[in-house]
Amino acid sequence: MKKVTIVEVGPRDGFQSVSCMQIPTEEKIAIIDRLAEAGVQHMEITSFVSPKAIPQMSDAAAVAEYALKKYPDRDYFALVPNLRGAANAYALGLRKVCYVVSLSTSHNKANINRTHEQSLAAFREIRETYPDLQLDVDLATTFGCPFEGKYLDPQQPVEFLRPYWEAGMRSVTLCDTIGIADPAQVRRVLCAVKEAYPELAVQVHFHDTRGLGMVNTLTALEIGVDGVQTALGGLGGCPFAPGASGNLSTEDTVWMLNEMGYDTGIRFAPLLAAAKAQKEAVPGNYSGHHICVEKETPCQF
Repeated sequence: MKKVTIVEVGPRDGFQSVSCMQIPTEEKIAIIDRLAEAGVQHMEITSFVSPKAIPQMSDAAAVAEYALKKYPDRDYFALVPNLRGAANAYALGLRKVCYVVSLSTSHNKANINRTHEQSLAAFREIRETYPDLQLDVDLATTFGCPFEGKYLDPQQPVEFLRPYWEAGMRSVTLCDTIGIADPAQVRRVLCAVKEAYPELAVQVHFHDTRGLGMVNTLTALEIGVDGVQTALGGLGGCPFAPGASGNLSTEDTVWMLNEMGYDTGIRFAPLLAAAKAQKEAVPGNYSGHHICVEKETPCQF
């Protein structure tokens, strides 16, 4: 049975998309606990960003402190946008964070208000200041941009990542921020990146805007990616990507892979219960299919 690493990003990517209410810290912690009980070993638990920019993440320290104390042996990490965020995460005891940059020049400016040169400089600054901190890269808009369209040249992300590799990047997540990728494009890009950087750990992060999240995931697994990022209930969606639906849902992905004989290490029934509990407590943009039905298994025809 082949193992698959499922990386839950809902507590960061999903929660930060909710703007109609401030999710209580206790509710965030309860959902993290439910995910942990289902067997989730890898989780992006929060984001150390300015509370003025994303008020939903203003309790990052409390969430991280709780998760690190209760689950010290699990791979739980946070997103940081700059040196200050990295310093806050490091002070709490986190030794793994991810850093986001967009392949698209215009999306990088809209999303984090930086040029590509400024983003690279900030990455280098974090690496030099905290050499023992595992600093992964989330490459947003890898497959296409809401402002610039679909990217057809698989060498584009390869060349973009070169200075990051030279600066010490050893893990990257290729993100389909607007859900524009197709399986053939996924294959071309992943093969090009893996050929150029054979020692680089590669994960993928798909959105389900056009209903291709699952097939893109299977394509990536066939090529041999190191992990798949998903969000409970499919909650999420980039605020700078008009029309993009939520993330690929964790429960749908786990159900599919478990049924196919993969070893995800995650139990479906408590995972589905967690998704339904989250949907009742947290309003938002959901794309998960299982949480819309009462049964925990598909209908038998």
